[in-house]
Amino acid sequence: MTKTYSGAEVVAKALKDQGVDVVFGIVGIPVVEVAEAIISEGIKFIGFRNEQSLSYAAGAYGFLSGRPGVCLVVSGPGVVHSLAGLVNAQVNCWPLLLIGGSSDTYQQGMGAFQELDQITLCKPYSKISTRPSYISQIPNVIDKAIKTSIYGRPGPVYIDLPANFIQGSIDYESMNLPGRAIDSPKSLADPRSVEETVRLLVNAKRPLIIIGKGAAYSCAEKEINELIEKTRIPFLPTPMGKGVVSDSHPLCVSAARSKAISNADVIILLGARLNWILHFGAPPKFSKNVKFIQVDILPEEHNNHRRIHVALLGHLPLVVSQLLSCLPSSFNHPSTSDYIQSLRQKIDENIASTNEKFKDDTIPMSYHRAFWEIKKRLPQNDIVFVSEGANTMDIARSIFDLHEPRCRLDAGTFATMGVGLGFAIAVTNNLPNLYNVVPIAKVYYPSKRVVAIVGDSAFGFSAMEIETAVRAHLPMIIIIINNNGIYHGLDIDSYNSTSLNALPSTALLPDIRYDLIADATGGKGYFVRTPQELDNTMEEALKDDEKVIVINVMIQPGGRKKLV
Repeated sequence: MTKTYSGAEVVAKALKDQGVDVVFGIVGIPVVEVAEAIISEGIKFIGFRNEQSLSYAAGAYGFLSGRPGVCLVVSGPGVVHSLAGLVNAQVNCWPLLLIGGSSDTYQQGMGAFQELDQITLCKPYSKISTRPSYISQIPNVIDKAIKTSIYGRPGPVYIDLPANFIQGSIDYESMNLPGRAIDSPKSLADPRSVEETVRLLVNAKRPLIIIGKGAAYSCAEKEINELIEKTRIPFLPTPMGKGVVSDSHPLCVSAARSKAISNADVIILLGARLNWILHFGAPPKFSKNVKFIQVDILPEEHNNHRRIHVALLGHLPLVVSQLLSCLPSSFNHPSTSDYIQSLRQKIDENIASTNEKFKDDTIPMSYHRAFWEIKKRLPQNDIVFVSEGANTMDIARSIFDLHEPRCRLDAGTFATMGVGLGFAIAVTNNLPNLYNVVPIAKVYYPSKRVVAIVGDSAFGFSAMEIETAVRAHLPMIIIIINNNGIYHGLDIDSYNSTSLNALPSTALLPDIRYDLIADATGGKGYFVRTPQELDNTMEEALKDDEKVIVINVMIQPGGRKKLV
């Protein structure tokens, strides 16, 4: 007798065939059966409390693994809430597969339960937004979606699953199954463009390498380290490009960022885009005469905002290898040049200024003093660092050094708040599986701790995902930098003496005990006010690698300030 499988089982088996090992989701009509089938196939299902957070988690998982992070949501509002992560993945160029339940096809236009044209809704924010025509098409549609997500510039894709497809049945064994989608083809740059790049670099007086998160995603750390060691050109990482080359490398000029980008006459962009993060490559931040060389996998990215003098189209590790093979063996930028010496002087000045801020003994603590107490306890090479918040993320970026690639996640190109806990859950789940599941050259670090440093406002977007992490047995340390507000807040006395209608829009309730959420859900919470308390708490927290830990750190509220 021929065995039939439900549409839900076909979805689960197709995902399993594609090597999917985890799905982030929230169940309800009509996707409960899909989630149960996924679990039956041995795929880990992490049930979240909010679709925004799970979609953020899926995007981060895609960035770390090189394969689409998969999320499963209900129809209508579930898909709408997931748009946040879909757009975030699109802007950051991360692979993500969103699967949304939808109403029965035969009820279309009749006012069905949570009826919504989800394909049209997701289309502007996806590389493809589609629905299988029949149950038998489900494996092929999933295969095409995954290939589309990872081929070329990575990005999100959407698959619509009608309820009658989920509940229908088919003979699965008789279907023509596609198998696992092969990895994206890799290409080299035009040799003439490589030659022109070499000419510009050799003749540059003030060259600079900018390393973006595309370099981290493409696993180009070996080639880029070789390039820097060979050429001795200083480099600047973007926030999520940190760690591709160690921040402690003597040619890292992060501490002199403004001076480096304004003085450079030739800049090579490795997996970085001239968007707002890099001031669009425009004066006065950059020299009006600077020559840009850009390595990117998308042709349209070249000449996007400012004329690129040389466009190197191709897979970043291969293109950098081309440069290495073409550069003269004798070439390296002289360490005694006025350019290098001026950058080193500026680095020393800025580091000295920052070190003075670490000594601030006022209570409540300043950002810098709190970060110093955290930094001196964190291991150098055994953490994955998640950062979000306004001031919290901006200041932390220049204080916490990274020494390995793909170990820093933050609000990214879309500057999305509320990503912290979703990212932390994705990272914690991803670590034990990278080496076994991912076919490309990702690296597995079994001893790493996941540490998220988030602002109090940012934490509020997804605070209940603490329960998700506890329930899924995903140990992590969440450090909340609590200044009672968005950008800045008020102390208790100022808050209580201000009428409700006169409270600044940035103010939150003062001294909220966010740490008690961890205690209430089975984790461990700490509430600290002083440097010594924070130091002691960090020491204790790092010894516990089994719990979800929330450290609520009270810092200076900042009072009433104008936003600039």
